[in-house]
Amino acid sequence: MTPTEVVTDAAPVYPAVLDDLVPSARHHVERHANNRIEADHGQLKHRLRPMRGLQTDITAQVIIAGHAFMQNLRRGHYELALDAPSAKRVAAAFTELARAI
Repeated sequence: MTPTEVVTDAAPVYPAVLDDLVPSARHHVERHANNRIEADHGQLKHRLRPMRGLQTDITAQVIIAGHAFMQNLRRGHYELALDAPSAKRVAAAFTELARAI
């Protein structure tokens, strides 16, 4: 797949690199254009603040993998609890996983 639009900050190195890699893509550098991308990891940052960050690489790997799994589960990317309402999808998915184990 070739992207049609690339959203970055206004760093001067991006135009030359993007022209080489994906010349047909539109380079979007408007202020706040990447808020959707930045907001995606806001929940992870919210979880890490009380923990005072990640102390080891192993802790980072476990927390980030678990966070990604939960986000994907809530968004319906797995075939778990598809018939459950979105508010109860996580609980239903864990019930299904517990039965499978």
